[in-house]
Amino acid sequence: MNERFDVIALGELLIDFTENGQSAQGNPLLEANPGGAPCNVLAMLQKLGKRTAFVGKVGKDMFGVQLRQAAESAGICMDHLLEDENVHTTLAFVKTFPNGDRDFSFYRNPGADMMLTADELPLGALRAAKIFHFGTLSMTHPEVRAATKAALAAAKEAGALISFDPNLRPPLWNSLDEAREQISWGLGHSDIVKIADNELEFMTGETDFDRGAEKLRGTYPDIKILNVTAGADGSYSYTGGKRVFVPSFRLGGTIETTGAGDTFCACVLNYVLEHGADDLSEDKLTDMLRFANAAAYLVTTKKGAIRSMPEREEVESILANN
Repeated sequence: MNERFDVIALGELLIDFTENGQSAQGNPLLEANPGGAPCNVLAMLQKLGKRTAFVGKVGKDMFGVQLRQAAESAGICMDHLLEDENVHTTLAFVKTFPNGDRDFSFYRNPGADMMLTADELPLGALRAAKIFHFGTLSMTHPEVRAATKAALAAAKEAGALISFDPNLRPPLWNSLDEAREQISWGLGHSDIVKIADNELEFMTGETDFDRGAEKLRGTYPDIKILNVTAGADGSYSYTGGKRVFVPSFRLGGTIETTGAGDTFCACVLNYVLEHGADDLSEDKLTDMLRFANAAAYLVTTKKGAIRSMPEREEVESILANN
């Protein structure tokens, strides 16, 4: 019998090289931080006491070893992480701006995370998950796209809720039209969606969050919970006929925003696991967003993501004192 997981995620596992000072010669020093949005989500869920597993592929190289060790040390089940002997682990080089925003340069053409195929999926584990989570980096190329869709189908058929984060990275797509098409597919097959403000505008043409959310919910009526993150401003939740906004925590100390959206997403999934996804009141939605915003703030005060997720007590302390 397959072990039952609260959340199983499929997608990229990669190294984020982030700037960390300069050498004596004035060259930038880069820190190899383990990352990748799906595993970032799982790492925070582990901090909240949930059982998680990851499905994906890394290269059979030093970075693949580092990533497996980092994820396992976070408590994530990595039994379904495969190694590619011919294609190296994907790398991302992250430029951080003074306000904490980032710009990415990817070494991924190809990268090992693209090499996952449908016949390599652990279907038993996928069918034993309460929630299946994915993004679009596993939909940029035909074979891994087919694997993602097959994994979603297996989980959904077994009764899992489907969680989706578009996580748009334009340089990784052949065209933005292709990106829009695959994001649309994801939105049409999901119960819980976390979408950033720029992605909402990309999909709807709207800069007004309420109008953009209304368009999305009209086009994809099966979405149970639609959450829109607005960076330093806060976050919105649209559920049924309800609309809730909670401002972010601006307490200083932000270093970079890597992993903030993934931390937010994890906290929402944790809330759904504990309270369900149906008939959430405005008070419950507010509680959900406040916790998620506080956790997202805390991860911005550290570098990296998988190893920077806050403890539940740290989040609760922020909430109690603000």
